[in-house]
Amino acid sequence: MRFGANYTPSKHWWHTWLDFEPDSIRRDLDQLAGLGLDHVRVFPIWSVFQPNRGVVREKAVEQLLELVRIGARAGLDVTVDGIQGHLSSFDFYPSWTQTWHHRNVFTDPDVLEGQILLLRTLATALRGEPNFLGMTLGNEMNNLVAHNPCTPAEVDVWLDRLLETVNAADPDHPHCHSAFDDAWYVDDHPFTPLASATKGAMTTVHPWVFTLNAARRYGPQSTEIHHLAEYGTELARSYGTPDRVIWVQEVGAPAPHIPVEHAVEYAEHTIGNVATCTNVWGLTWWCSHDVSRKFIDYPELEYGLGLFDADGNAKPLAKAVEKAVHAELPKPVERTTALLFDGKRSDSGPGGRFFEAWMRLAAEGRRPAIVQETTPEYLAARGVTEVLTV
Repeated sequence: MRFGANYTPSKHWWHTWLDFEPDSIRRDLDQLAGLGLDHVRVFPIWSVFQPNRGVVREKAVEQLLELVRIGARAGLDVTVDGIQGHLSSFDFYPSWTQTWHHRNVFTDPDVLEGQILLLRTLATALRGEPNFLGMTLGNEMNNLVAHNPCTPAEVDVWLDRLLETVNAADPDHPHCHSAFDDAWYVDDHPFTPLASATKGAMTTVHPWVFTLNAARRYGPQSTEIHHLAEYGTELARSYGTPDRVIWVQEVGAPAPHIPVEHAVEYAEHTIGNVATCTNVWGLTWWCSHDVSRKFIDYPELEYGLGLFDADGNAKPLAKAVEKAVHAELPKPVERTTALLFDGKRSDSGPGGRFFEAWMRLAAEGRRPAIVQETTPEYLAARGVTEVLTV
């Protein structure tokens, strides 16, 4: 299982594309490599990279390539999210999708052509970099649906077109897409679990402890929180094929949901429990560096998520992740007992009857699989010999 960090530059956050300082980035990435991490995930800001629907800034692409090469010199592989989109509670729309245009970023054909141009340009430029791992279409773009209404069918078309674009421009690497937890837990959300679990080269999960107030509902030291990322991985697996690869793409310890004094314990349990899941590509911690207090209007939890503070000092959490990276982690377990999920998405989220039934079994040490079909062939492929119902 690979370990990495979602990279948040210490000096300028992702406004670094406006004030690009290679020396600062080099220091940041050397610090992450020093923990034993092997990759970072980076975020080109949409409005900076594509200020006009027909223009992708060459200078911005050059800076992205320079960051990737700095990562290579630090010994880090790099994965790139193409469209931002949404990041750390802020939305980044290019002006050509707003003002008098009022273009829906999922359904407007002109916006789609612009997104295709951006992703094709980035994928083509990145393809030849030896330490490039592949692209995610964008970060949690489903957070934009409140202001860009769409249907599941329209989302599927959007995902298919964009994945087709990056696969054609760069067939050498695996490409995927991501969604915030609402895709898994909200009944009428247009980004569906099936889309997450079947489209792209792997499934990504972002099991956040603040989703549906989970940490406050159950407590930061609870079974439910220590097993949340493991549960999210197994729930995602139930929607796809048994051999589908899953990437725990974002997981972190946001205060006050996880108080600072419990962050190390949370990290140790989370990493160890995810390690018991099969076919996990890796775990990518959110995030590398704290957001500087000079930047205002972030939610309070965003300022302290880093492994390092904004001055580059390692926090106790960094030491915990470093220890986990170098430790002998638990091996994937055979989940011969499975819990049958046949309800609504909301049943599977924190507070839902299925979620709590799974957690009761986890508290007993049973580590159940999750299945949505019970044909002998499927159960055999999953290695399941016992199916329980809620």
